Amino acid sequence: MHDDHTITLVGRIEPGTPDWIYLPFDVPDEIDEISVRYTYDKTESPAGSPGNALDIGIFDERGHHLASPARPAPGFRGWSGGARESFTIGRTHATPGYVPGAINAGTWHIVLGPYTVSPAGMSYRVDVTLRRDADRGAERGKTTEGLSRPSTPPTSVAPQGADTDSANLTSRKDRTRAVGRGAAWYRGDLHVHTVHSDGRWSPEELVAAARDAGLDFIVSTEHNTPTASATWDNLARPDLLVIDGEEVTTRNGHLVAAGLRDGAWLDWRFRAGDGHLPHILDQIHSLGGIAVAAHPYAPCIGCAWKFGYSGLDAVEVWNGSWTPDDEMSLRHWDATLVADRANGSWLPAVAASDSHHAGQPLGLGQTVVWAEDLTRDAIVAGIRSGRVYLAESCDVELEFTARSGEHVAGIGERLRVPETAGVRCECVVRGVTEGVLQFVTDRGTAAAFPIGSEAGSDEPVTWCTAPQESAYVRVEVRRPAAATGLPFGPMLALTNPIFLG
Repeated sequence: MHDDHTITLVGRIEPGTPDWIYLPFDVPDEIDEISVRYTYDKTESPAGSPGNALDIGIFDERGHHLASPARPAPGFRGWSGGARESFTIGRTHATPGYVPGAINAGTWHIVLGPYTVSPAGMSYRVDVTLRRDADRGAERGKTTEGLSRPSTPPTSVAPQGADTDSANLTSRKDRTRAVGRGAAWYRGDLHVHTVHSDGRWSPEELVAAARDAGLDFIVSTEHNTPTASATWDNLARPDLLVIDGEEVTTRNGHLVAAGLRDGAWLDWRFRAGDGHLPHILDQIHSLGGIAVAAHPYAPCIGCAWKFGYSGLDAVEVWNGSWTPDDEMSLRHWDATLVADRANGSWLPAVAASDSHHAGQPLGLGQTVVWAEDLTRDAIVAGIRSGRVYLAESCDVELEFTARSGEHVAGIGERLRVPETAGVRCECVVRGVTEGVLQFVTDRGTAAAFPIGSEAGSDEPVTWCTAPQESAYVRVEVRRPAAATGLPFGPMLALTNPIFLG
């Protein structure tokens, strides 16, 4: 039996409204569950104008201030963006994307995020139901079907009253490592989604799909929420590494944080002009992670990266099936290599599927990392160093080296030889039956060779240059251009550069 009380919050949003609207409501003592349902106008907009889209989340009585190093623990209790019309938070359970735990008395806030607003504006209604169990002792032991239960509370957003003692933390499975092959190339997908944000994969389905795709690791990157973290404890398999992360979904671009500590949460409520990104980058790095600009030229509203690349660790140049926006991301990233070479710092390129469901294949594209072992820290270190190539699937393998006398360098490394020294570049490609291999330098595509190999072939394609001619060399393997009608074909694989001199 439940004792319910519903609070209705209504309002209207016009074009030009701030990014975030906070609706306060009071929670009395002894509330066991909060359920929220919302609606808003979805009328058709004039041609050429966006329709209405309204995101939603919630903060508890600890406040909704923007997280920063000085104030690291706001009352974040969940976010579902526009993926759900309702959600529930209980003491022992919560809708995926939301944090279960104590329902403390005080002023809570619904946060609304007007993603797009039509010229006519939109009206909204939010119904907040506060539920008190009549038989509190019996009901607290139950779990609502379809809702998630907590294990360790998310870092920086632990609900008040949650168990965070050291014994509880150390008793959890060690998900920072899996059974690897020692120092080797490991294949992974750095950007995936489940029902904990706007995906349709269940965590169980995602793990099965990762194995079918031949992946060694995946990075869990839900939009603006860490709640998937607790689900991986019971799903982690010895041969698959699941790494915690988050897709920080701002209105000026999306940031993938990979390699976070279990349950860590990052705030997303800022724009490029706010000057807040350095605080987020500091937080990511303090948690042991890397920061990756996601799909920098994606055409969706708010998706393109507007922050610049200072302080980042990598750029996602390949997102899902190869499309023109990936081509733009690749060309812009390549242009940064020329300027960055002078100061000895450069950003590696990575790939990911951004898969939300079975219709978006996991591992298309994928990041292949040279790492000391299949551990979270080793994978993060490998990506940060640039010892990475990108591939369409696990069928495509690539080896790329540059040699000069006894000196040899691989992907992401520097061949330190005199400017006039002859350099022999060698690339072996397996699993491509028909394609074009291009050697790309700071001057552009310097050489191109048709290739057609049988699986397991070790015949290298070679090309010679010198440091005075090529500041760096990298490789692209594409399908024939005739398949697209463009001067270039879809990507099959590409490498990070080998720097010369």
